[in-house]
Amino acid sequence: MQKEEKGVRARLVAALRAVPRNLRDDLWTTARDPLPRTGRPSWQDWMPAFALVLVFTAAFIAIPNINQLTLAYGLDTTYAVLLGGLQSVALVLALVRPVPAWWAVTIAMVVVAAVAEPRTSDVLFPWTGPGLALQGGVLLLLALRVRPRAAVEALAISIMVGLACGLFVSRAHNYGAGTAAAVLTTVVVVGAALRGSRVARTELVLQEELTAEERARRTQLEERNRIARELHDVLAHHMSLISIQAQVAPHLVADPPDELKENLAAIRENAVEALTELRRVLGVLRSEDPLADGARHTPQPTLDRLDELVGNVRDAGQTVTTQTTGEPRPLSPGVELSAFRIVQEALSNVMRHSPGTRARVELGYEPHALAIRVTNTAPAEPAPPTRIAGHGLLGMRERATMLGGELAVGPTPDGGYEVTAILPATPRKPPADPVEDTP
Repeated sequence: MQKEEKGVRARLVAALRAVPRNLRDDLWTTARDPLPRTGRPSWQDWMPAFALVLVFTAAFIAIPNINQLTLAYGLDTTYAVLLGGLQSVALVLALVRPVPAWWAVTIAMVVVAAVAEPRTSDVLFPWTGPGLALQGGVLLLLALRVRPRAAVEALAISIMVGLACGLFVSRAHNYGAGTAAAVLTTVVVVGAALRGSRVARTELVLQEELTAEERARRTQLEERNRIARELHDVLAHHMSLISIQAQVAPHLVADPPDELKENLAAIRENAVEALTELRRVLGVLRSEDPLADGARHTPQPTLDRLDELVGNVRDAGQTVTTQTTGEPRPLSPGVELSAFRIVQEALSNVMRHSPGTRARVELGYEPHALAIRVTNTAPAEPAPPTRIAGHGLLGMRERATMLGGELAVGPTPDGGYEVTAILPATPRKPPADPVEDTP
């Protein structure tokens, strides 16, 4: 119990010692804590117009304030213009330097109270009516531009200074400290609430941006994992073939030399070792695949299944035409797989974003490249937006980049959409005929 009391006492002493430092850091500065900007319009975008309105407002309030200081408070015209003008200028200054502006209106209030106190008794004291309005405006802008702690400190000092001015008087006055405290507290609460709302909205926007970036990053990783899984299947298949062919080759030759046997054995050993490492590195991705075992180990698709893909899209109600130029030829498994996936993703995007349009798939077999072009006509009406990050364009770009190719997407002049990919593609060499064993 004594330890708890000592702890509370120590924290209280530390807090009291920190008060002067906090006041100095918060209220003895010309800096302000501007609200963070977002991509949405805010009152800061209207700053020139707002400053102009504030100048006219300050000038409008300055006239009755100077008149009241001259007629009701008995100040000379020079002092009335100087002090009243200072309070009005402080309201405009609060837009860019709220803390110095608050000091200015507070000091002007103290000077007015000290000079006019012996000369007045039946008017609001120590604030004039217009002076209270100007100080309230300055505190409102202060609460919008600095941290809530600094706004509360400025409010407390303003009220305490007003109360102190009422202690040293020579006659009874129409003391308005209660009214002033209510007005100033209200404007500070409103300003702090507006600032808090703005900060909350800004943090929400920033969080949404971070969430969108994280979603895009996760989508990219998922697509790369998917590509890695598919390439794992292709590479594992061919490494297995190399191993088997190296093992069978010595039996296809009559009396093979020892050097040939050693080389083929080394080839098989290296192939098995590479296959083991490949499965160790990339095989873990298979354990994260949510598909069933049977679906996971099905052969990866190639362009031979393009007609089947187009038929499925037509069965779904989409009009699709195909065109092939050049002489079709077998390509490397990676190019065949990537080309099929690009066409598949492009047609999926057509069905998702432009249902009811006419799609066209063009394949161009060039000497050292495969050109893919998928287009669709303009939709009759825009498709409803989706909040789910897709893998379509990202996956196509990843596949083209992986092969050293190029991908271009964008709208067409007639309002449709186009996906064009150029994939480097060298013809796949047919397997050599085995040498028959001679007796």
